[in-house]
Amino acid sequence: MSAGPRVTRRRFLETAGQVGGALVIGCYLPQHRLAAAQREAAFAPNVWLRVASDGTVTVTVDKSELGQGTQTALAMIVADELEADWSKVRVGPMPEDPAAWSRVVSRAVQTGGSTGVYTSYGILRKAGAAARAMLTAAAAAQWSVDPASCRAERGVVIHSPSRRRLGYGALVDRAAALPVPSDPPLKDPKDFRFIGSRVRRLDAPAKVDGSAAFGSDVTLPGMLVASVERCPAVGGTLARHDGDRARTMPGVRHIVAMAGLPWKGSGGAVGVGRAAGVAVVADSYWQAAKAREALHVEWNADASASLDSEAIRAELLRRSAGPAATARAEGDAPAALAAAGRRVDAEYETPFLYHAPMEPMNCTADVRADACEVWAPTQYPTRAQQVAAEMTGLPIEKVRVHTTYAGGAFGRRIDSDFVAEAVELSKVTGAPVKVIWSREDDVRHDFYRPVTYNRLSAALDVSGRLVAWSHRIVGTPLDVKLAPLQNGLDESLLTGARDLPYAIPNILVDEVAVELPIPVGFLRSVGLTHNVFVVESFFDEIAAAAGTDPFELRRSLLAARPRHLRTLELAAERAGWGAPLPAGRGRGIALCEWGPTTCAEVAEVSVAANGDARVQRVVCAVDCGQAVNLMGLEAQIQGAILYGLAAALYGEITFRRGQVVQSNFGDYRTLRLREAPVVEVHVVPSADRQGGIGEPPVGPIAPAVCNAIFAATGRRIRRLPIVPART
Repeated sequence: MSAGPRVTRRRFLETAGQVGGALVIGCYLPQHRLAAAQREAAFAPNVWLRVASDGTVTVTVDKSELGQGTQTALAMIVADELEADWSKVRVGPMPEDPAAWSRVVSRAVQTGGSTGVYTSYGILRKAGAAARAMLTAAAAAQWSVDPASCRAERGVVIHSPSRRRLGYGALVDRAAALPVPSDPPLKDPKDFRFIGSRVRRLDAPAKVDGSAAFGSDVTLPGMLVASVERCPAVGGTLARHDGDRARTMPGVRHIVAMAGLPWKGSGGAVGVGRAAGVAVVADSYWQAAKAREALHVEWNADASASLDSEAIRAELLRRSAGPAATARAEGDAPAALAAAGRRVDAEYETPFLYHAPMEPMNCTADVRADACEVWAPTQYPTRAQQVAAEMTGLPIEKVRVHTTYAGGAFGRRIDSDFVAEAVELSKVTGAPVKVIWSREDDVRHDFYRPVTYNRLSAALDVSGRLVAWSHRIVGTPLDVKLAPLQNGLDESLLTGARDLPYAIPNILVDEVAVELPIPVGFLRSVGLTHNVFVVESFFDEIAAAAGTDPFELRRSLLAARPRHLRTLELAAERAGWGAPLPAGRGRGIALCEWGPTTCAEVAEVSVAANGDARVQRVVCAVDCGQAVNLMGLEAQIQGAILYGLAAALYGEITFRRGQVVQSNFGDYRTLRLREAPVVEVHVVPSADRQGGIGEPPVGPIAPAVCNAIFAATGRRIRRLPIVPART
């Protein structure tokens, strides 16, 4: 039986980010709001941009800046169609009322799923083109000439026959009185000035000089700061606490007990989810943190006492032998495996992972009798607003969300648990409160990337041809954050496994979703982080069994997938696939798709005599359709590869008696600067459908490295991390 429709994280984000055929209509303000916007700025033809009388162009975006450069790319799209002077382009603040904004533009205010650029691309092109057409028409009217004889260029309108020129700033009043075109002509891509080029990020200067405001930087008059002692055991509750000593310490204003909230959703929206805790609210973070150490807290944590990593692993192995839900079935894989000329079998395992953003969770809230304001480094302002409204009982239009810069997110800031804490504490204390998590809080109270166990089998016929593939995925489901599972399938566990691109006549992919009390969340690239390691490593095992070059075997099975094929071939070509390497060195290759973007990586690894592996070079090829900012794209890919490499080498969250063992970067290793390889990025010239770029490069790095280690040593790695630190 096939599964019914599921609301996956990626589908949820994509649907929220798309406007469909009504793009232009959806992006224009209702007349009363347009009039208000025009009072604030001389020319604001739509919600996406405004032009001031000095020619400054301010672009309003609804995507969070998490370090990925999305806001610069979105400004480039508007500026290109507008024919703006880039030196006068600014990015304005994100919408403070996500609910009202959603009604205007027909989509939620959120950033995730690598949807930030491509879901806005058509909308912003039309917004810029409409403004350009209106400014051009305004100049033509002022000169009493045919608009067709005028052209816009670098922030001015030029009358071609007479070479008269008027800057945008001089035209704003006249342009504001014109009707907004519903279907403005767009540029021919060959005329792009910004799109597809290399542009320095607009946020870089502020981040260099320290003026950029991150969530941790927020300061309000009368603001208090909170540090929360949370239950260390999964699902534990507060038994009793004694804050008498803490209350006597300098600066301490309040001790507040906070109940836990469930992390599993009941349908539609991401659950809040948080551990039970006791908050110390003080005049400064240092005072709150020191007083927190003086708390005496007892927890009811017996329910999770038997929850440890080896018990979880044993449960996954046990469940792997039971019934499974079918995700993909083509041909008859069991029969082909039974009749195989040669059979290859393997088991692969991946651990829980921590998101590891540079900036730990934080949020500032100011709850008043008639309104609530929230300052948060969030990926999902719409949900943050909903959470604040639910917790205060205020109408949603009375809640304002100020989205700050975020020091990384990687999916963690989709959840709003840190928002809920700040709102509750402000409501209880009657003052603005900023909640700041320590690194230890962040590590031990994350929503972790799911753990998986995988059983794979492949069949080769007598000629060595791959004729069957079977993959059973056993793991902790993510879809339960949105709603209870239906038909036993969790879509998030299948990304990169069910959509196997290779032409194999018999394929079976099934799944066993094992629900555990451990909170799980959407980590950058979701299912790709584990499935690409499993699939692409096992594919190399098949190539070895068949006596075939791993690149050539992939190539031979991608004839029907030209986008995958050209991406794979470009990566292999630029990496010098097949060229001799010194002794102790090997190359590995891997391929994946984060639809429709395709990504292939080749890792070159050296292995010392003591077995220590060092990644020397990574070559990445990517086909994302029309690229916007090549500089930002390269940085995104480089960052994604290093992020994935750190996880592959060292990443592992383990549990003992229901508690997370790791606490900081001392025992949750990340990549050191000296360990970073050379990363080369090559973009496939492509007119195919546009896709995202932040997540596709994460998946292939682990299998590429593991395949390279095998090529150098003959040692196969089937359980991550590569350098385990298990206790």
